[in-house]
Amino acid sequence: MISKIPVAILGSTGAVGQRLVSLLFDHPWFEPVLLCASERSAGRSYAEAADWFLPETLPAKAAAMTVAGCTPDLRVPLVFSALDADAAAKAEAEWARAGILVVSNTRCYRMDATVPLVIPEVNGDHLALLRNRVWPGRGGIVTNPNCSTIGLVLALKPLFDAFGIQAVQAVTMQAASGAGYPGVPAIDLIDNIVPYIGGEEDKLETEPLKILGRYQAGASGEPGSIQPASLPISASCYRVPVLDGHSLAVSLRLGRKAKPEDIIAAWQEFRGQTAGLDLPSAPQRPLLYLSAPNRPQPRLDRLTGGGMTVCIGRLRPCPVLDWKFAVLSHNTIRGAAGGTILLAELCVRQGYLK
Repeated sequence: MISKIPVAILGSTGAVGQRLVSLLFDHPWFEPVLLCASERSAGRSYAEAADWFLPETLPAKAAAMTVAGCTPDLRVPLVFSALDADAAAKAEAEWARAGILVVSNTRCYRMDATVPLVIPEVNGDHLALLRNRVWPGRGGIVTNPNCSTIGLVLALKPLFDAFGIQAVQAVTMQAASGAGYPGVPAIDLIDNIVPYIGGEEDKLETEPLKILGRYQAGASGEPGSIQPASLPISASCYRVPVLDGHSLAVSLRLGRKAKPEDIIAAWQEFRGQTAGLDLPSAPQRPLLYLSAPNRPQPRLDRLTGGGMTVCIGRLRPCPVLDWKFAVLSHNTIRGAAGGTILLAELCVRQGYLK
């Protein structure tokens, strides 16, 4: 690219916002020129406003920038949103109405029929919803799925295409960082597991259906739409004392019989819709099957592919359904900031950015 695209980060001081800052200030395509946050942070230096807690060093350029409010700024054509859901609905709509493309990590618009909910390797073609021009000019909202949804759907997609899937049961063991910062009080997680995460099970049961659905172009100039997949999913979500990395125990019933070697081959050969597009954040392998019986593990495997590769292991027969296996994905990289950046790269590559 000849020059970098100026971008803004909404919610830049929070957990996902900090991860966006750590990844974007050295990005080959994007240049953060606005770090936006709430009114209590606006006007302060980013180093002062952000309680930086990532192990990576705070970029010096980011540290010196003055935090802005979340009012739309026409100097940027693209904005990354890591806002809390309470603030995101209004703010994201304001930026989209100003003709700016919003790539969001928040839940507010994920299930809106006019908004693409996209995992780039799985359903990048759903970005065609942006052609409906719901927002003025080149404005729009594109959403990144829930962090656990991303790991689950990436593991399901090759099997969905190759064999069909009739039913899924998933149990998540979700890292503490998924609750943001400061997140869950330590006293609630030390020597403990919390068997409830508000709204999480509903997301895991509904978002995959939209993502695995089929884009239908409108006839005679009518808007396009998504026909959701028909697939029962039962989810149970737990918060566990792990820093980063969401683990899932998945059982499923396939549409047709498959041998274990065929299932593993489907995972290993999967490259998805980003193959050949040279997107900077795309991992060389979206999925990696680990054959050791005690893998994947968060501490050992969450940074595979720079945190963008989903690791799978322990494929074995299920006496209730057909097969069961383990999945691991880095929740703040693949499941949040990194996945959002990859989605923005795909929007650029497909020409949805002015």
